[in-house]
Amino acid sequence: MTGASVAAREGRWAWRFTGFMTVCVYIFMFAPIVATVILSFNDSMFGGFPMTGVSLRWYAKLMTNEPVLAAFKTSLWIALVTAAVSTLVGVIAAVALVRFDFRGKQTISTLVLLPALVPETILGVGLLVLIQAVHQPRTLWLLLLGHILLTLPYVVLIVQARLVGVRRSYEEAALSLGAPRISTFREITLPLLIPAVMASILLAFTISFDNTSASLFWRPAGVETMPTQILAMLKISISPEINALGTIMILVTVGVPLVGGAILQGVSHFRKRSNKKGNQP
Repeated sequence: MTGASVAAREGRWAWRFTGFMTVCVYIFMFAPIVATVILSFNDSMFGGFPMTGVSLRWYAKLMTNEPVLAAFKTSLWIALVTAAVSTLVGVIAAVALVRFDFRGKQTISTLVLLPALVPETILGVGLLVLIQAVHQPRTLWLLLLGHILLTLPYVVLIVQARLVGVRRSYEEAALSLGAPRISTFREITLPLLIPAVMASILLAFTISFDNTSASLFWRPAGVETMPTQILAMLKISISPEINALGTIMILVTVGVPLVGGAILQGVSHFRKRSNKKGNQP
């Protein structure tokens, strides 16, 4: 057996072993999620296998659970406002950091991206200590500001990555023809940034809606978000309602980006088709 055939055989075994380990990792990661979704339709009061029947009773029970509904409304409101504010501020910050040179630019860039580098638990404890040091009570608005602080770095990174690929010549051509800088941004730069803006909105919404560790430290007394409500329910008992609630959380955090991406892709295809029809004689 030649050295080349031995090396090829070893390479095949290495790829097979890598594929086997990859499959094991995916099973380890997603098997609990699949089990949660399946058990949410279990008719039994005991959340385990074997299932005694298929039923939607636990979803119906969630619809009448006032604490869960209140937590869902709170999480939805915070996530929507966080996505809007962090995207607006992030786009402005990204444009300033990419298109302009000013004193302290590197320092500001580091400060903006720093929350993404610090673990959420450490950041949550640190801000909680700061709030208590200045004798500031925890409020819903402080929780909202905390979520904006967490999501802003990701928005800036996404928009920066897109903006770097946009040629300055488009903006410079408009400015040379007498267009105001604001009009140039609105008519030229912003349409080119739409994919990054949409991705930022979806990512910020998902991070905020699914945040657990930071919300535990920043939420005021008596206010629960969806993740903290699930933890509160787990402390009492493992009810089948938790499986249903977990399934809803999975649908929201996974479904919203998928639906948003599909809509964005559809709009992009529609624009390309419209441009092709407009260019045809």
